[in-house]
Amino acid sequence: MFNRDNWKEIFETIQKNKLRTFLSGFTVALGILIFVVLYGFGNGLINTFDEFFKDDATNTFFLFPGRTSIPYKGYKSNRRIEFDNSDLADLEKNFAMFIEYVSPRVDRGGLVKYKNESNNYTTRGVSESYQFAEKTIIMKGRYLNREDIANKTKYAVIGRLVEKDLFSQEESIGKYIDIAGSAFKVIGVFQDDAGDNEERRIYIPYTTRQLIEKNTDKINQIVIGFKPEIGYSGAMAFQRSLDKFMRSKKFISPEDQNGLFIRNVADQLKQNQQFAGILQLIVSIVAFGTIIAGIIGISNIMVFVVKERTKELGIRKALGATPKSVISTILLESVFITTISGFVGMLLGVALLSSLGEKLADYFITNPFINTGTAIFATVTLIIFGAIAGYIPARRAARIKPIVALRDE
Repeated sequence: MFNRDNWKEIFETIQKNKLRTFLSGFTVALGILIFVVLYGFGNGLINTFDEFFKDDATNTFFLFPGRTSIPYKGYKSNRRIEFDNSDLADLEKNFAMFIEYVSPRVDRGGLVKYKNESNNYTTRGVSESYQFAEKTIIMKGRYLNREDIANKTKYAVIGRLVEKDLFSQEESIGKYIDIAGSAFKVIGVFQDDAGDNEERRIYIPYTTRQLIEKNTDKINQIVIGFKPEIGYSGAMAFQRSLDKFMRSKKFISPEDQNGLFIRNVADQLKQNQQFAGILQLIVSIVAFGTIIAGIIGISNIMVFVVKERTKELGIRKALGATPKSVISTILLESVFITTISGFVGMLLGVALLSSLGEKLADYFITNPFINTGTAIFATVTLIIFGAIAGYIPARRAARIKPIVALRDE
C-alpha cells in the first residue's frame, strides 16, 4: 500500500484527471462542511437558550397575583388578588425545608434626579436576598442588607447605566438622588449580564417603598429561591404544593387559571433545553444526510473511474498484476482523495463557525461551535465509507478476466 510506484501512479492519475479529482474532492469537502456548519448551528441554538436564562438563578419561582375568573367560596369572580407581607412569613414557615430565600418585589416607575440630570427609571423594592435571584454583580459599594430592610432606610443600589446617565464621571457612592420626591443615598452600583434594561434599574428596600406609600404592606410579586438539592422533580412537587397553598389562602379556585401565576424558571429552562435538543437532533439528521449524499456521490464517481479504467486494468492483469494490487491501487486513490478533501471541508467548517461568533444572534444562534471529537468522527466516518465506496467497484474490476476487460468499449 505504501509502495512508491503506487503513489507515483496515483499522483499521475490525479494529474491527468483534474476535473474528476476535483469533483470527487468537492463532493466530500462539501458534505463535511455542511455537516460541521449545521451541527454547529444546533449548538449555537442551545447556547441562545442557555444565554437567555443565564441572567437569573434557575432555582427560582416567581409568583404573580392576577384576577379571578371563577366565583369561589362566596367570593365573586374578577376579584383582584393581592400579596402582602404576611404571605412572606407564611411561605417561610410552611415551606422551610424547601426554601433557600424569599423576596418580595415592588416595582414603580418614576423620575429620578441628581443635580441637573434626570431620567425615568424603574425602582424596585426588594429584600437583601433578591440579589441571588437576579445574580446581581456589585461593582462598587454594597447591596442592600437585613438592617436596611428592618430599619426602612432610604438607601439605593443603582445600575451601571443609571450611574453613567446621572453622574457621568462623578463618583456616585455616598451621593443623594431624588426618587419621585424622596432623597435616597447611593450605597452601591451594580451590573447585570442581561443588558441595558437591567442596568437602568434602581433597588431600594421594599419596606421603605411600603413606608413611602402610606405604610402599606402590599407587594407586587414574590420571588422564591428553592434549595437546589431537591432537584427537578422536587421542584415540580414544590410548585404544586405552593400553588395549592396560595390558592387556599387567597380563596382561588383550583380550576381558575387567571387568579394566580407561578413562573418556574427551572421548568422553563428544562423545557427550552429539551426543545433545543430536539431541534439539534433534527439538524444533526439533516447534517448526516449531507454526509450520506457525499458518500453516494463519491461512490458514483468511483464506479465511473473503474469503468473508465477497465481496459487499463485488463492490461495490468494480462501483464501479471494480482487482484490485490488492482484493488489497492484504486482503493488508495479513493482514500487519499477522501481524506484530504474531508479534512479540508472540516477545517473550513470549523473556521466558518469560529468567524460567526454572535453575528447570527438575531436568528437565535449564538456562538455556534462543534466539538473537535465530533468533527473528526464525522470526517473519519466519511473516509471509511469513502474507502468502502472505492473498494466495491475495485473488487468487481479485479474479478474481470483480462480478455473481457480488453474488449470493453
